[in-house]
Amino acid sequence: MNRSSEGDVLTKKQILTATEETLRRFGVAKTSITDVAKALHVSHGTIYRHFKSKKEILEAATEMWLNEKIIAPLTAVYEDSSLKGAAHVKAYIKKLFTLKQYYAAEDEELFAMYAKVTGECSEMVNNSIVHMVKQLSVLLKECDTKSNDHEVLARGIFFATERFHHPAHAYEWKKGTIEEEFESVWSLLENGFLAFTEKS
Repeated sequence: MNRSSEGDVLTKKQILTATEETLRRFGVAKTSITDVAKALHVSHGTIYRHFKSKKEILEAATEMWLNEKIIAPLTAVYEDSSLKGAAHVKAYIKKLFTLKQYYAAEDEELFAMYAKVTGECSEMVNNSIVHMVKQLSVLLKECDTKSNDHEVLARGIFFATERFHHPAHAYEWKKGTIEEEFESVWSLLENGFLAFTEKS
């Protein structure tokens, strides 16, 4: 990562990248504004010109992490024209599950930041849910569903599969049977929302 100095123009992106780096070293509880400033070789006052508090910088870092690590890959699935109907909806939810599962295991400190901040910032959570539900509702329009209220269906599917993507359930994702359990839940949901059983 490029380091800054007092004479350089420091961007929010640089600060947030340094925040991620620092969080991986010290964890959410121990990371301070001073630690981020040291990583960038600037004074903590320089950081405060961009962010008013540790809470504000963590919220911004979480939003960046969420957009880059979760929303962007989900959007790639959403835009995948090779997927159709219920298989497309399933691929979207499965991607959400596998992304959360991966980062909970492989990037624990940043996942812990995400879990902590989203647990405290309802607006950020609501915005991300609204975004995902909108994408799911569009995918559901490709299916022959039992209801034409695709947004209600999308919200139902999102919350019915919460065990596989809500950070509160991360401890369960290490179970050897979790993939099989996802498939069981999905089969039940698919048979419930489709007017007939589509073949993947």
